[in-house]
Amino acid sequence: MQARDIAIQVPTVATGDPVARTVQVMALGRLPGLIVVDERRRPRMVVPGTQVLRILVPNSYQEDPALARTVDEAHADLFWRELGGLTIGDFLDSRDFRPATVREDATLLEVAALMARRCTPLVVVVDRDGTLTGAVTLERLLGSLALSTPDVPED
Repeated sequence: MQARDIAIQVPTVATGDPVARTVQVMALGRLPGLIVVDERRRPRMVVPGTQVLRILVPNSYQEDPALARTVDEAHADLFWRELGGLTIGDFLDSRDFRPATVREDATLLEVAALMARRCTPLVVVVDRDGTLTGAVTLERLLGSLALSTPDVPED
């Protein structure tokens, strides 16, 4: 099996997209992270979901959990909307989120090795030109591995 066989179509974002939109894309797409592409659909970055949370949660609340407990429930559910017109690019340009990419003909072992090496739950699948054709999530990879039965000749 190759990466193209298990890759799924995923929604992407651009660096100019508002943070609120990127959160919605990730949540509605049930993605473990965001794929940020350029105008030619070439992957620029892959941002794990945990890093998206770091963007959303103000540093003061990350550093002091007691402060987070002082916010009432109604406002605690909406804290991330306070980012206003900030874009995902405003937060990412200073960080290294090089995309983990494989070609469409990569084997599942190659995909698994890359995920393990880069500690990422999302690998971008690209064609020969480097254009995004899909993505492999950790869930999709593990499901494919678990359901595969080797063609081993019997004795």
